[in-house]
Amino acid sequence: MILGIDSSAITAGCALYDGEKIIAEEFLNVAHTHSQTLLPMIETMLKTAGKSLSDVDRIAVTTGPGSFTGLRIGVSCVKGMCFGAEIPCVGVSTPEAIAYNFVGIDGIICACMDARLKQVYNAVFKSENGVITRLCEDRAISLADLSEELSKREGKIILAGDGAALANEFTGEKYVLAPIALRFQRGSGVCLAAENKPCCDPAALMPGYLRISQAERERAEKLNHTGENPDKNGG
Repeated sequence: MILGIDSSAITAGCALYDGEKIIAEEFLNVAHTHSQTLLPMIETMLKTAGKSLSDVDRIAVTTGPGSFTGLRIGVSCVKGMCFGAEIPCVGVSTPEAIAYNFVGIDGIICACMDARLKQVYNAVFKSENGVITRLCEDRAISLADLSEELSKREGKIILAGDGAALANEFTGEKYVLAPIALRFQRGSGVCLAAENKPCCDPAALMPGYLRISQAERERAEKLNHTGENPDKNGG
């Protein structure tokens, strides 16, 4: 059984997958801190489903891209559970987890997460006959560049993820904004994306940010402006 967890954006979710069906799922789309809600959500779901961590074979979690804080909370939570219960873990790309919301729906899936700075975290997938195929690597890309790239693709393009509304300004009948029930990151998508992935030791599980944080950017700009050596005094 797979326990799938996502806290990569403002939404948070978890799900249980027994290899044939999703047997339980929880989802929150509120402005609460994941550090306050994630573990209680998981505990409530397990209790409601009549399961415990001893029934879980692996724990899967989105490792990025996404919110720096959200990713750290999710990965830390999974590490703690895996170390404590001696369960292996699986890291899942956030855009890939989004794409797996659309298993059984044919089309091009454009997974977008708001990366600010007029960019989205993105990857593009093909969903056909129940199979999800990755068409590009995860990346941070401007909306203008993404629009130009997608304009060259044929067929229906489903815009999904918490940044889908930003890309919804793309013009053309082939663009479809995903329905609200499937649009956001969900624990069930994490479970399905993780099903055939290799497990790793919890110590090796790390977030993948794709980009440096705002604090790191501001520090780099300050150093460039002042000409300060970042290695001075061990800094």
